[in-house]
Amino acid sequence: MTPDRHLLNAIRFLTVVPTPHSDSTPEPDWLARAMKYFPLIGAAIGFASALVFVVACQLWSPLIAAILAVATSIALTSALHEDGLADTVDAFGGGWTVERRLAIMKDSRIGTYGALALGLGCALRIAALAMLPSWAGATALIAAHAAARAMPAFVMNRLAYAGDTTAMKVSYAEAPVRRDEIVFLLVAAVLATVPLAFISFKSVALGVLLGALLGTLLARSAKRLIGGYTGDVLGAIEQLFEIGFLLGVAAVLR
Repeated sequence: MTPDRHLLNAIRFLTVVPTPHSDSTPEPDWLARAMKYFPLIGAAIGFASALVFVVACQLWSPLIAAILAVATSIALTSALHEDGLADTVDAFGGGWTVERRLAIMKDSRIGTYGALALGLGCALRIAALAMLPSWAGATALIAAHAAARAMPAFVMNRLAYAGDTTAMKVSYAEAPVRRDEIVFLLVAAVLATVPLAFISFKSVALGVLLGALLGTLLARSAKRLIGGYTGDVLGAIEQLFEIGFLLGVAAVLR
């Protein structure tokens, strides 16, 4: 049975997990078509982090376990979303015009704003996770990684692409995430939250609320400052949702 090419594109884009080689060129709407699988891939990343967290809690302190769990997700994604957060905060904090902000986003160097965002983002995730019992933390990781990767689809459907498509290594064309794809990703995200909901539904509700709030604030800032979204903005939104989700869960279950 041939694997779904959109699923393979999602795995290639979000993780460093090896996939079968393909000689075909991705379609211009490859990102929108792969987006429905993002929460599914996120749940798998969260599961790997959760496994590390549970095992590490038996050997070391919750703080060390939380650090190792967050490090696992960073390693599996090659810091894809963290890079987007740093670039976005650098651009929004240091650029005075739309053109300058977009130029800063493309710069591979990291500035003060980006470094602070990275440090604070990792610190907040680690601190929130370290407050949780091992199994609650494990289920929170699965839920957070899945739910956080659902929000970019809604941002893509609401905002225009603000970057330069001609400078991309692969062709890219704006395309909405279709209704059936939205339903699929929502179902995947909701299912990933079920184990945590059995522990505390209130923690899921507060986590989603805080995550969505932080993601929405950044999306509104992106619309105002650069006129839409870029790949970096989508990565930053994922990070803010993840941070907000874990903080919400920790506020209920600490």
